Amino acid sequence: MRVRSFASALPALILIMCSPAVAAECPAPPTTTRFDLPRTRAAIKDAEPIAMVAFGSSSTLGYQASSPAASYPAVLQARLTAALPQTRWTVINRGVNGEDAPEAMARLSSDVIAYRPRLVIWQVGANDALRGTDASLFQTQVREGVQRLRAADIDVILMDNQRAPRIAAAPNPAEIDAALRSLAAETGVGLFSRGELMDFWSALPNGGPSVIAQDGLHHNDLGYRCVADALAARIVQSVSVMTPD
Repeated sequence: MRVRSFASALPALILIMCSPAVAAECPAPPTTTRFDLPRTRAAIKDAEPIAMVAFGSSSTLGYQASSPAASYPAVLQARLTAALPQTRWTVINRGVNGEDAPEAMARLSSDVIAYRPRLVIWQVGANDALRGTDASLFQTQVREGVQRLRAADIDVILMDNQRAPRIAAAPNPAEIDAALRSLAAETGVGLFSRGELMDFWSALPNGGPSVIAQDGLHHNDLGYRCVADALAARIVQSVSVMTPD
């Protein structure tokens, strides 16, 4: 078997992600785990435009970034457009500062489903951890959201929490992240783990890139860029197709 991406797009992404500047700034562990994105793959195959919603809290909005263009959704759109130029990508930023899972659920229909996106990236859990939300209750709430998104024929990727001093000092960040891992395994949706990515960086000889802003919680511009780079690579890897040699 060999991997063939639509319009030979995967080599373009590999070139972008493995250029010396990007590799030096944003190293990422190799992975063969693909997200299950059937609606997104079908849209690419049929040459249809793809609307994505980046749904979440301040990490999605881009708090502490130098400009909206430095937020992860904006960088993600640029990366996907460069890697898959035959597809028109629109990444709609629907991040809200300070939002937890119940608040996200309250606007799921109006701020996400109403756009009829092919794919939703749902970054959730940081504020729930900071507020000490019971992890089982959190998991139940997010499960309901995932079920509503999939019932609306939308691909879903969950995004877990950053490794940051204020998250580490929260009552139960590990339990919240574990709830997201369990839910992704239960429902079959993708999980993009910022935690695992940042653990990989911290294990590097130089400690990896400095990606947390001075507030001890949010990403800086480099952090948002590195998140977008790694996420773009996983998405493009996931929409490639396997064909016989």
